[in-house]
Amino acid sequence: MVSWNGHIVPFIVTVAIWFVATGLIAWADNRERATFSTSLLIGSFAGIAGLLVILASSLSAQVWAVYLSFVGALMVWGWHELSFLTGASAGPRRGPSDPSLTGVARFRQAAATVMHHEVALAVTALLLISLSWNATNQIGATVFVLMFAMRLISKINLFVGVPNSSSEMLPEQLAYLKTYFGRSRMTALLVVSIGTIAGATAWFAGLALAAPVGSAQMVGASLLTTLSLLGVLEHLFLALPFRDGMLWGWAYPQQKAAAQSNQD
Repeated sequence: MVSWNGHIVPFIVTVAIWFVATGLIAWADNRERATFSTSLLIGSFAGIAGLLVILASSLSAQVWAVYLSFVGALMVWGWHELSFLTGASAGPRRGPSDPSLTGVARFRQAAATVMHHEVALAVTALLLISLSWNATNQIGATVFVLMFAMRLISKINLFVGVPNSSSEMLPEQLAYLKTYFGRSRMTALLVVSIGTIAGATAWFAGLALAAPVGSAQMVGASLLTTLSLLGVLEHLFLALPFRDGMLWGWAYPQQKAAAQSNQD
């Protein structure tokens, strides 16, 4: 049976936070570069606060603690995303790809553009796992690891090539990353990726439906279900002719939003 507090509310909370947080990050990293230092400072405070929230809430198995841990993980994730999209932590290579390279050489060059960001995410994931290994509430670490895995899968698919490599969300300072995208095509990797994330969604949904009504376990599993479902949606955007940037047009500076609308 579907529960309002155990299933519906977590779904609404996850979608609302995903939509607003993505828009705020898009707004911050598409502003003038002179504002980046302030944005990064605010983001750093938010990220550190998120870590503290995860640590504090990991000691409790109450519903409120699950929500706090979930929000804390998203705060830490947002910190990493902001640092990447502003160009503060991307990789040692900050220029377009060499079109003459193929295979492993092309992969190495592409990896060099995001290496610092990926290492930072991996270290944070390991830190959260170690800190919550025996904790009562492990939602914070689980959320972060899940988002890290889904983001890594999407980056690999973009490198290999997808039918709809929409790059509207990339700010100007990272425009060179578009040159590392593979050619427009449908691949078995994208199909398997969508299927794998959909399978994870179904597994989390099963946990949510089987948990005691209104329990912290039900809420936590529902949050993870919705997050995975959003991951499926984002990967479907890579396969379908849909401009996901349209969802956050309100977050872009007016000049950029006008330029995109003129292109359409």
